[in-house]
Amino acid sequence: MKKIIYALFVFVILSCNESKKSESKKQPLTVAQQIANAHGYSNWKNVSEISFTFNEKRGWTWNPKSNNVVLRTLADTISYNRKQIDSSLTRIDKGFINDKFWLLIPFQLIWDKGITISNPSQLKAPISKTRINKITITYPDKGGYTPGDAYDIYYDDNFIIKEWGFRKGNEPQARIINTFENYKDFDGIKIALNHKNMDGRPIVGFTKVDIKVSNSE
Repeated sequence: MKKIIYALFVFVILSCNESKKSESKKQPLTVAQQIANAHGYSNWKNVSEISFTFNEKRGWTWNPKSNNVVLRTLADTISYNRKQIDSSLTRIDKGFINDKFWLLIPFQLIWDKGITISNPSQLKAPISKTRINKITITYPDKGGYTPGDAYDIYYDDNFIIKEWGFRKGNEPQARIINTFENYKDFDGIKIALNHKNMDGRPIVGFTKVDIKVSNSE
């Protein structure tokens, strides 16, 4: 009986030690992961379809699982699959990538491959002039539609993006600086519907945003 009790005691001690080792091996979340999570990235796995209109000009519907895309304009409706893009679709796909980037930049920090993300720093935001956190993402010099471009991402202590600056080809000065505002929650995914420049003028707006979810992954 004593041997059994001793064996159980040793088993419990070993199990506790293994559990502690496993916990110690867990890597802390990166800033990019924390930003994505703050905007609802954990819910993205349930998204079966997302549709939105960019600046009242282009309407998009995207199925992220199949990568089917539909573009709707006043002139035409075009459907294609991002796995099968030829030269006739390049211009259209560039438009989709641009508009999706504005809409889902918090998740692009996780999705985009080959990017460099700087260490976080604190400074005064260019528009609000409040103390804020900043990281810079830089795209590789080759590949993609915007090689070498850089984005300065300004986010608050809750990891919600408040502003960004776009630097073409990683040039020193930002060509575009704008706000992220009018956040709305779509099935747990937070999206900034409006963006204004330093003069307070609207430059990008999203309407007719709709997200369809499915419980099956």
